[in-house]
Amino acid sequence: MPDNNSKIKNTPVVILAGGLGSRIADVKKRIPKCLVEIGGKPIIYHIIKYFQFYGFENFIICTGFKSKEVERYFQKTNKLKTFKGVKINTVFTGLNSNTGLRIKKIEKHIKNNFFLTYCDGLTNLNLKKLFNLFLKEKKIGVMTAVNPRSRFGIISIKGDKNILSFDEKSLIKNLWVNAGFYIFKKKIFDYMPSKNSIFESQILPKVVKKKLLISFKHKGFWKCMDTIKDKNELNDIWFDSKPTPWKKW
Repeated sequence: MPDNNSKIKNTPVVILAGGLGSRIADVKKRIPKCLVEIGGKPIIYHIIKYFQFYGFENFIICTGFKSKEVERYFQKTNKLKTFKGVKINTVFTGLNSNTGLRIKKIEKHIKNNFFLTYCDGLTNLNLKKLFNLFLKEKKIGVMTAVNPRSRFGIISIKGDKNILSFDEKSLIKNLWVNAGFYIFKKKIFDYMPSKNSIFESQILPKVVKKKLLISFKHKGFWKCMDTIKDKNELNDIWFDSKPTPWKKW
């Protein structure tokens, strides 16, 4: 039987990179979200390099908005051998497709298990531990969960007015949110219609209802690039934090 390292090598990583990214896109340049730069490199570069560190060698990029720009980027990296030893396949999944339909459109490229993530999240998640949990539990999928950071300062109040504590934008430790790093069996496609659908709100609840999805709690670094502010904060982390949390290569 193949060991887990061989299984990782043969497990494709699907990256959703087709959205408009309207909340972060430079209005003048209008570049795809996956090509927005962190530390002088597109964020998708960081994501692929991170997965590559853990031994993943096969990537499927689901494109949409300005797909030709994304294709040209990977044509360039292929010539420069930026991602040496990996296979990257870009698949146009529609300009107006929601996440469910984008995933459904790459079904023919999936033979067995596959990782799924978005083009806007950076983390120091241990992908090997996540993969091992998936193999052990034998569910349809595993979703990574993280504690979100409050957008506002959290106050603990005694009675009507006495402040006991104040934490500025701290982690909300009693709340878990979807971090956007999953691994699934191919059977997940059985729950997905061929029409436009939203994976997170229309497909995943069906799987949860049947108790076929479990969580992997990650308590380390995680940040999603949703806004210009997030982009600037990730750049600050890249240049100012030593070591950078997600830089494994």
